[in-house]
Amino acid sequence: MAGEPNTKGLSVKPRASRSAVLWTGGKDSALALYEARSAGYFIDRLVTFAPLNPGFLAHPIAIMRAQAQAIGLPHEVVEISSDARAGYRGAFVRLHQQEGIAVLITGDIDFVEGMPNFVRECCRGLDMEVFMPLWQRNRTELMRKLVDLNFEVIFTLVKQPWFTADWLGRRIGVESLRALEELHHATGMDICGENGEYHTMVLNGPMFRERLILELGTSKQTDEMAYLSIETIHAGARPAGRSTTL
Repeated sequence: MAGEPNTKGLSVKPRASRSAVLWTGGKDSALALYEARSAGYFIDRLVTFAPLNPGFLAHPIAIMRAQAQAIGLPHEVVEISSDARAGYRGAFVRLHQQEGIAVLITGDIDFVEGMPNFVRECCRGLDMEVFMPLWQRNRTELMRKLVDLNFEVIFTLVKQPWFTADWLGRRIGVESLRALEELHHATGMDICGENGEYHTMVLNGPMFRERLILELGTSKQTDEMAYLSIETIHAGARPAGRSTTL
């Protein structure tokens, strides 16, 4: 059925159809891009949905544009009004009919609070495939894959009561993954942050042509969360070989 998510990971038959990755700048959309390319999908662009004058704390639009440039893909920002469902659906129709996009790729991992998958619902009745390569895969295995593939992913926003501000800027690696597993067992926190417990930003990975280098300002903190105040970003040469993980 059109709009149904592919829940079988990478067992799909590779396709040459033009595809768009719904891009957030975090680990899940980056891993979904990697998995989709590995499955044979032709990635035409990255697409970010945002309100007018977005103020994303965890991954600002400027960072996402820099990521797209470092990866070598066009990046499109779609402004959404208060009627999110209508905005998304209208954008999907335009992408399909005017841009020839036949496949939407998302980094969704599971249902959130038992609600139907939003992208899947918006695509019902449209002649578009929704490919979800991370869907309902083991959370810990997904995190370990990020480490094994040498993605450079840092924490940019963390929420209480699970995290303290000293997690900001920390890279997802062997030691930090162990700490996340301990938090999961102690508190039930989703190890992938699927309930918004934390957010991340990707600075480098297998599909990056250049590594992004951030100069970080001081952390900002509210009663509920802490986040990085990012001042500048620039691209640099990719380091040779595998870098050391935390």
